[in-house]
Amino acid sequence: MQKALLIIQTAFIGDTILASSFAREVSREFPDHEIHFLCRHGNQSVLDGLPFIHKLWVWDKRGSKYKSLWRMIKELRQYRFDVVFNLHRHFNSGLVSLCMRATRKLGFKQNPLSFFYTKKVNHRIPHTVQGKSWHEVQRNLQLLQAAKGSYPMPINPKLVRPQLPIMDGHRLMVQEYKLKKPYVVVAPASVWFTKQWEEGSYLKLVAELSKNFQVYLIGGPDDSTLCERVKGATGAVNLCGKLNLLESAALMEEAVRVFVNDSGPLHLASSVNAPSTSFFCATIKEFGYGPLSDDSQVLESPEKLTCRPCGLHGHVSCPQDHFKCAKNITVEMALKTI
Repeated sequence: MQKALLIIQTAFIGDTILASSFAREVSREFPDHEIHFLCRHGNQSVLDGLPFIHKLWVWDKRGSKYKSLWRMIKELRQYRFDVVFNLHRHFNSGLVSLCMRATRKLGFKQNPLSFFYTKKVNHRIPHTVQGKSWHEVQRNLQLLQAAKGSYPMPINPKLVRPQLPIMDGHRLMVQEYKLKKPYVVVAPASVWFTKQWEEGSYLKLVAELSKNFQVYLIGGPDDSTLCERVKGATGAVNLCGKLNLLESAALMEEAVRVFVNDSGPLHLASSVNAPSTSFFCATIKEFGYGPLSDDSQVLESPEKLTCRPCGLHGHVSCPQDHFKCAKNITVEMALKTI
């Protein structure tokens, strides 16, 4: 029987994108194993088609998520995995690991069921090594190092930037937009309000960018209203809901620059090595989720704020009611990054 191993990452889309590099490195270190990957529904598109993933498992959390989880566990138990890597730190992923028929189980000690792991490592945020903050891709690779012992941890996280299954069909879908060169891509929305640069600042930025570039605004269908407001009276094109994740990444490939928050589109830009400017408002790049493009700049408040960071994931509103972490980042600062 073909040897197999399982990778679990059922968190948000950004975490899944970053986990693609882990899967690639695992395939290199275990070339005689089939790589199985478990992700949450909605994230499968950024993995489906990657040559190093043999089988993709999708946990549908919509509706009766625990019934769906148990059904998934029973199907996965048909395999006897040599190794299970759990990149997620929540109870449900720990339960999947616990129930697997596997020789070795590795994960982070922060998972509440980590006492069942064969080996566990510390997931620290921030994680500083020799004065430098580790990126999430490096933290994940600790698990591979624990499994192999001899895996060399990359000093530069750009060496293991994520990889997406972008194909000719995705590029063909955005080819008409690429003909209007030069162009920039702007993704102004975020799930968390305090991780999003101010709407008024995006409005001014798009107005300035439109003087010299074609501007494309991207996001999901729910972001369309915001992007219409940010578009203003300019010639920017609102593509919210018109492009899927891989098509959005394909559009970024030839952009002069991509402007994003500390959110999923930032990792899309990293995957295609697009020049990027990212706005870190309530969060900080030292958390380990910053850009991995060769040409990337992080913009933060020049004023040191005692309240920043105010949390790992951001908030629905500023806890201090002043939102200086966003207000202090000016449009002029953003324009200088081009």
